This record gives sequence, structure tokens and C-alpha cells, in this order.
Amino acid sequence: MIHFYQNKEIDAMIKHRKGEVKFGEQIKIIQDFEELEELEDYQVLVGIPEDIGIRGNFGVPGAKNTWHLFLESLLNIQHNEYNTANKVAILGYLDCREQQQKAESIALNSHEDYLQLGKLVEEVDVMLTEVIKKIKEEGHSPIAIGGGHNNALGMIQGCFLANEKMVNVLNIDAHTDLRTTDYRHSGNGFSFAFEKGYLNHYHLFGIHKNYTPQYIFQKIENDKKIDFHLFEELVHLTRMDLLVKLKSAINFVKNDFGLEIDCDAIADFSASAQTPSGFSLNDLRSFMKLIRKERVQYLHLCEADATKKPQVAKALVYLVSDFLRRDA
Repeated sequence: MIHFYQNKEIDAMIKHRKGEVKFGEQIKIIQDFEELEELEDYQVLVGIPEDIGIRGNFGVPGAKNTWHLFLESLLNIQHNEYNTANKVAILGYLDCREQQQKAESIALNSHEDYLQLGKLVEEVDVMLTEVIKKIKEEGHSPIAIGGGHNNALGMIQGCFLANEKMVNVLNIDAHTDLRTTDYRHSGNGFSFAFEKGYLNHYHLFGIHKNYTPQYIFQKIENDKKIDFHLFEELVHLTRMDLLVKLKSAINFVKNDFGLEIDCDAIADFSASAQTPSGFSLNDLRSFMKLIRKERVQYLHLCEADATKKPQVAKALVYLVSDFLRRDA
């Protein structure tokens, strides 16, 4: 279910330099689930190296490679008074190699082929749900690096089962991911979460007019538990006014929520549905400074593809390190 890292695996990724302390030299490495019981209130990193749900949603694959590149980049940032690895642990990555290999062998020539992908996504759902549930049951907060946005369901379901209460979600995304539930893929994780009774209040921050079907607009406009801000209404705002709008979104999800960031929301970012129009990376960093002060159940960064652009992994590290900070 999980590939746990050995100390030597992590150490091999660190570029040691005399007189410096790297983040990876101070981070806690978890080597079995029992170790979670010995820790108190940690941020626990989990990788999800798959792009099965992206393939099933007609997206561009590549997100399966991002976790490993992200981890190497994270381990090599500086450990200093502003960046501390205290209370941060690496659990490992979801071992979904079998499902990924099967997905890559499917030709995708018929509807039945996509149904096969959906079954593989469901297998990943089961594994991820159990991992997130274990982390939450021990009082920790998961930080998951994907992978496709299909994994939102496993994040939400794991929190729901651990806490025995519905989960609120703030999703910074160009898309709603509220498509129909005919089969599982990266575009309907939140539809399934609602259908199963796991998801309570859901706010969509920055969805695009061009990529939201009318039936979904009708759905969210008729559901008091769903709210949204269109990107087109946010794009011309000053950074300060943008943060005011974000604060209203946070209030809608009761200041207690899972945080989803689909990298498709970032302009010119290598992702499964890359967009020329979106938030800047610095916008997202400002969002993190505001969001990290709230009760965040989990952080999920998804859809990024760092395969050919190593700076994508570095960008994700900026977001995670910003989230981990507790300064003003």
C-alpha cells in the first residue's frame, strides 16, 4: 500500500554541503505505520505517483512523475530559522505501480476502455483512503502530492472515516470537478464525495467560464452547500482585494477545511490541462500565507507535471514550505 523510505534512500537524494543544514537532514522519516502513534501533531507527506484518473478524463498524463521530483527538491532546501522541518515527516508514497502499468496498457479506443480506467482509479481510492484515515486517526495532517485530482475523493473519504464527520473543502481550481458519476476519473472526485455523503461545504475559487458546463453551473447555483468565485471576476483585482475574496471563501467552508490546489489554476504551469490564463505562482504563495492560519484538515497539490520542467517541482516546494511556516 505504501512504499516506506529507508534512511539511506533519503540521504542519497540530499546534496550535502559543509556548514549548511538541509531540510532533508532534519525531517522525520516514517518506516511503518506504528511510528505515527509515537508522534504528536505532525504534517505528514504522502506521494501519489499516478495519472490514471487524468487519462480517464482526457487529460495529458505525466503527473505520475511529480512526487519523486518534488521530494528531492524539498529535501534540499535550507533548514533555517524560517524553514524548519520540526513536526514534518515523510510517510512515503502510495504503491500504485500495478494500477499505473495496467492503465498505460489500455488503448483507450472505446467507452469500455475508459470504464477499465475507472475501475483502476477506484482501486487507488481504496488505498489512499486507508492511508489518509490512518494519518488522521493518529492526530496528524496529511500533505499529499499527486497525481490527478481524482485523489480528492480518497483525501476526503479518509478524513471523514477518521473524524466521523463530513469534510468542508476549499478548492483553488480552474475546473469544478463536479462532472457526472458514470465512471471514476479526475473530473468527478467531488461529485462522488457529495454522492457518498462525505463532502459538506464546498467552495470553488477561480473556476473559469470557458471550462464549466452549463449543467454544472445550474447544479452549483441551486445548491446552498456549494459556492464559487469565477476567475474572470478575480483576475483584475489587486492582491489585497483578491485576499479579501479568498477570506470570504474560507468563511464559507467554516475556517475548517481540506485544501485542494489543482495546478491547472496556475498560468503557464506544466499541468494536465495547462492554461495561459490563471493565478500566478506568487498569488498562490500569498493565498498560503492566509490559509495556513486556519484549521486545515489536509493539503492536496495535484495535476502538476514536473517530468520535463524541474522548476515545477521547485514551485510545489515553495507552496508546501509556505504552508508549513507559522510566522505572521
